[in-house]
Amino acid sequence: MSFYVTTPIYYVNSTPHIGHAYTTIAADILVRHQRQRGEETFLLTGVDEHASKVYRAAEEQGLDPYEYLDQIVVPWRELPERLDARPDFFIRTSDDGHKAFVRDFVQRIYDNGDVYEDVYAGHYCVRCEAFYADEELVDGNCPIDDVAPEWIEEKNYFFRLSAYQDRLLQLYDDRPDFVLPAFRYNEARSFIAGGLKDFSISRAGQPWGIPLPWDESQVAYVWVDALPNYLSALTYARDGEDLRPTLWPEARHLLGKDILRFHCVYWPALLLSAGYDVPKQLFVHGWLLLGDRKISKSAGNAVDPLELIDVYGADAVRFWAARSISFGQDGAVALDSIAERYERELGNDLGNLVSRTTAMIARYRGGVLPESQNELGEEIRRLADSVAARVDAYDITGALEEIWSVVRSLNRYVEQTRPWALAKDPARSDDLDRTLYTLGDGLRALAIALAAYLPRTAPEILAALGQPDSLAWENVAPGRTTPGTNIAAADPLFPRIETPTAAA
Repeated sequence: MSFYVTTPIYYVNSTPHIGHAYTTIAADILVRHQRQRGEETFLLTGVDEHASKVYRAAEEQGLDPYEYLDQIVVPWRELPERLDARPDFFIRTSDDGHKAFVRDFVQRIYDNGDVYEDVYAGHYCVRCEAFYADEELVDGNCPIDDVAPEWIEEKNYFFRLSAYQDRLLQLYDDRPDFVLPAFRYNEARSFIAGGLKDFSISRAGQPWGIPLPWDESQVAYVWVDALPNYLSALTYARDGEDLRPTLWPEARHLLGKDILRFHCVYWPALLLSAGYDVPKQLFVHGWLLLGDRKISKSAGNAVDPLELIDVYGADAVRFWAARSISFGQDGAVALDSIAERYERELGNDLGNLVSRTTAMIARYRGGVLPESQNELGEEIRRLADSVAARVDAYDITGALEEIWSVVRSLNRYVEQTRPWALAKDPARSDDLDRTLYTLGDGLRALAIALAAYLPRTAPEILAALGQPDSLAWENVAPGRTTPGTNIAAADPLFPRIETPTAAA
């Protein structure tokens, strides 16, 4: 079985902000978890380089577009690396392989009779690269970016989206889990049921983009260029290998709600026209909000994720992103909340638990974890099933709460059993062995459960307990801890940060 996850490809007209990091973190968590369960995984991310605003940004700086792109792509390539995300391929829409695929893709649609020429006259927002009817504008502005759109009147090629209304409705009715969460499914289906209008798939007189194969005076509309990246990457990500047969049937797209219409309506219709199957699932998440405004460069409230990583480390930023907002919903974020979670949950709840446990094993048992039984074994067994079920439903926030409930349970267990008191009574040596084993075994299982969220910290916990570095999900189970030797008091996993507001 394969598990193929994509992020949207990000516009490169500026540098990444925390909203881009949010989607990348979520995708990496999903993929890492499924890999632990033995699935063959593939994570795709990358950048959209053919947007009008990219060309304009290059012009403003007096640069050739490719020269500009080679500069601006650097922080976008750095973003997943710094987040400890591990994409299997980073696509650029300026790749020759992508451009060749898109030309073939649109030719298929043309040959299928779904393209015709007409005049487009209407509003176009350069920031989100979307066409809008009068009734869609809000006080005359783009409903997404809150800026005045440009008026465009030109001869374009149109896609017969209206011809696919019934097929899309049938798709949605046959597959009620095609779009998640359910309220986003309802939103997309309602849009389709309300009547679909044909849309322009080309731009005339544009010097930047992929020329249409049947009329090279026009280039593909940026979304018709961008959306096929999820397929095109599979044709050239690995030299001489076409990954489409194994990966495309298992494709899962993660996307923000602002691009729902393009992914949940336009994309499946384009695929059907071009003769491809639709993806397995689309998960639409909400926005990160500072106050009540979406975090974005245009809003002037963007947060640089790399600065947060410099202060707190990648694991803490990943934890904060997954924990702070229920994945799938909009959520307000406060920058000081990362400092609070770092200190209270990562430092105190988890870090202190590891330090205390290893220190007691070193002090009371000479660094050897005694063989015994896990008194919280049933809780660990439930954890493996509950986390897997939550992640399968894209509930990465709920899965992390399941894990943290066991972190809290182990902390309560320490206070209830008082191993420091047991150590003073030789008659209770077996009780102390059982207590230390429960703590060590519980932490080992927790480390494996947390590995998708905290890829650096989890192996450190296993090493501190003298355990093998295997992260196989089957080991989120009680009683699998080896005795371990030379266990010493672990250094703090999350050292105190004296200036937690530095990133703000």
